[in-house]
Amino acid sequence: MQKLHKCYILLMLIDTDVVKKYFAKLGLEPEVADIYLALHTYGPQTISELSRSSRVERTRIYRLIDDLLASNLIEVESHYKRGVIKAAPISNLQILIVQKEQEAKSLRDELGLIEQVLTRNSLSSPATRVQFYHGPEGIRQMQWNLFRAKGETLSVMHRPMYSVTGSHFFERWVEHWNEVDLKVRLICDQNFIDDSNAWHAKHPDNQVKGHNTRLLSPEVLPLTFCFDIYNDVIAYYNWQDNEIFGIEVYNAEIAAVQKVFFEMLWAKTLPPEKDVGSLAAA
Repeated sequence: MQKLHKCYILLMLIDTDVVKKYFAKLGLEPEVADIYLALHTYGPQTISELSRSSRVERTRIYRLIDDLLASNLIEVESHYKRGVIKAAPISNLQILIVQKEQEAKSLRDELGLIEQVLTRNSLSSPATRVQFYHGPEGIRQMQWNLFRAKGETLSVMHRPMYSVTGSHFFERWVEHWNEVDLKVRLICDQNFIDDSNAWHAKHPDNQVKGHNTRLLSPEVLPLTFCFDIYNDVIAYYNWQDNEIFGIEVYNAEIAAVQKVFFEMLWAKTLPPEKDVGSLAAA
């Protein structure tokens, strides 16, 4: 008998949880479900009785009565010197559901107008988007975004990627780069080449394919910056002086100008004496 009682209580708790979750989806307060369940379980009650059975404070019940009436979940009967509240049929929620559907339709209809208003008042071009990234995790995301490239990637780097992303990420990145068979032209300085060759000596199986690396003399332009250009995106990086962040600018015109700048630098580069066996940035 005791086991049956425990099973009954467990089933009630499960059923109660289902009802509460459904009420929450309708945007109703959690106490609304508690009050309705108490009325449904124990029948019509006064405010005082309902407070005890639902475990909701009397003052809170008074505040929620309007919501319960508006949702057609309760009916109030006037008895001698007191009001008695009883549960209305749960099917009355159909009215609230219809109201929610009408509200959703109205929101959909007004969305186009809101978009037009925002477009008129925007200070930036709709063709431009700027994304900011912070810390090593942000740089990892930016480097992974390079796999969106639909053609050749153009890169200028003065420090290897793994110096900020970590070697484990770089190894996984290299494997994926080789799998998707992307191409990159890279302009770098001698320090970058030395670091990359040192990496390659320790990780002979971790080589990046499809890269054409050129050396830029510091007499032409000292490299103190890093960027990638792909599709209509220019990605700038900073990972020095304990300040790590990156910015992606999505704009076709800006990307086109940066590609011209890259080609001007490329014309002033030379192949390194020893080719980079492992591309440490892209």
